Amino acid sequence: MEYVGATPRLADTDPATYNLDPAEVRRRLTRQTRAIIVPHQFGLPADLDALLELGVPLIEDCAQAIGARYRGRPVGGFGAVSIVSFYATKLLTTGEGGILLSRDRRLLARLRDRREYDERRRPTVRYNYKLTDFQAALGRSQLRRLPAMLARRTAIADRYRREWRGLPVRLPAPDARRTHAYHRFVISVPGAARTMARRLSRLGVTARPPVFQPIHMTLKLDGFPGATHAFRHALSVPLYPALTLREEARVIRAVQRVLT
Repeated sequence: MEYVGATPRLADTDPATYNLDPAEVRRRLTRQTRAIIVPHQFGLPADLDALLELGVPLIEDCAQAIGARYRGRPVGGFGAVSIVSFYATKLLTTGEGGILLSRDRRLLARLRDRREYDERRRPTVRYNYKLTDFQAALGRSQLRRLPAMLARRTAIADRYRREWRGLPVRLPAPDARRTHAYHRFVISVPGAARTMARRLSRLGVTARPPVFQPIHMTLKLDGFPGATHAFRHALSVPLYPALTLREEARVIRAVQRVLT
């Protein structure tokens, strides 16, 4: 935002979904608000119906949610602009880089013009934001595997949900409107997440809070109880397509042992 001189205004999260709370967004809107950046956190689509009702253009951040769906439609198709990261830890990777999506042809033409600086007649600020051919080839190969990788993530999530039903923990809840991509499987534990992470580590399972530190804490701001609660209690447990059945079972037993 600082690149373009914009002033960000933070809004709190819904502690049940870890996504933006539309009521909080509405409360913090001003006449100068030009866009709402909407991350689909950990692979779960945000409440797009409520956010679209606010009448402000959405910038969908699909870095953790490529392949997720909202009311049967892929996320990334609701905002004025959508972005997807292809970093190594994302659902689909090219190692680095990403993609920008929009139906606005004029906007896309402006962005393509700024993507690279070479052989331009009109002098203006441009960048060198190009994806290499090698990265593109890797991305294309990953794209063919994406449905199978998402199906594997869903299968692991379903097993976790079955095995941990009844434990004193809040699990990602199924929602008829939203198809979760399960970039992460984030549970909310009754005690401190870091304490549980240490206990799981002693059992051979690596788990960690899914966010290093909420931005409001970095900026030393108050008034964000949802994000603060999530930071204290949210824990991301292992879930990725290469996880073996034996490893799944180990994660399941470890969480059961720590919480019973």
